[in-house]
Amino acid sequence: MNIAKVDLNLLVYLDVLLREGSVTKAANQLSITQPAMSNGLRRLRDLFADPLLVRTSDGMTPTKRALELKPIIRDVLSKLETTIQPETDFSPLESERTFRIMASDYAESTLLMEVIERLNHQAPNVTLDLITPSDVTFHDVEQGKVDMAINRFDELPLSFHQKVVWYDTFSCVVSSDNPITKNFDLEQYLTSKHIWVSKTGFGVGVGIDPNEVQKLGWVDAELTKIGKKRDIRVFTRHYHVALQLAKAQNLIATLPTRAANIYQNDPQVDILAPPFDIPPIALKMAWSALLQHDAGHIWLRRLITEVGAKLSNA
Repeated sequence: MNIAKVDLNLLVYLDVLLREGSVTKAANQLSITQPAMSNGLRRLRDLFADPLLVRTSDGMTPTKRALELKPIIRDVLSKLETTIQPETDFSPLESERTFRIMASDYAESTLLMEVIERLNHQAPNVTLDLITPSDVTFHDVEQGKVDMAINRFDELPLSFHQKVVWYDTFSCVVSSDNPITKNFDLEQYLTSKHIWVSKTGFGVGVGIDPNEVQKLGWVDAELTKIGKKRDIRVFTRHYHVALQLAKAQNLIATLPTRAANIYQNDPQVDILAPPFDIPPIALKMAWSALLQHDAGHIWLRRLITEVGAKLSNA
């Protein structure tokens, strides 16, 4: 096959078709008509001598050949987009750019508070649009619609760039009036009532089943290893709610230490070391390959890295 005779726009069509799994959605994504996209799919099938997408009861399902092509096409287009992107300097003081960042309230309350303070001095006209994990999908980040995701991730697509901002330990937050503070050990921990809090990764969350301990995360996984289980009375996805409940009720919130330290100067709260081992967790930032060489994005990543290092050493 002579590559000079291949319409390279078809590769863009294929990339979007495989991502969206729908001719209609792909057409909308590229702002073309559905017949035009259908014609593009027909030409792609001729080009690769494969149906690529087959209609099944689950919708349009990619063939084995299509699944093999997907990462290759994405990589080719990503490199091409990076190559032709004009190289422009980024001037923080003059920029009026908006950066969209997906972040949990853990990241907002600990890391981004300091980032915003620096922006006020170094880039006063830059705007941050902070989005919750429930509002964002992997595709949004992959396509560059969201500049960055900052959270704790169980796993990330291989196409993403990522960097650890910091590692964090765990602490227990309890009311200073709670009698367990006098003799805080594993037995006291297990006989108390608890608040569970977590929001990792991407996408809309689903309800929690307290009996599915293996899905409850780091704290409960470590308790399971020693044959124990805590009594969770409240499930929340918001760290500030957990902190307020621990302060006002006889409940224990076991949280990343930097979140717990938001209340370190509150006389109504005690912050205690957990009476069992919990491995540290990593707060990461992740971004699309499409933004890897963007000057403004590089500047923001560097700023966040500096803030993370400063807070880690504080």
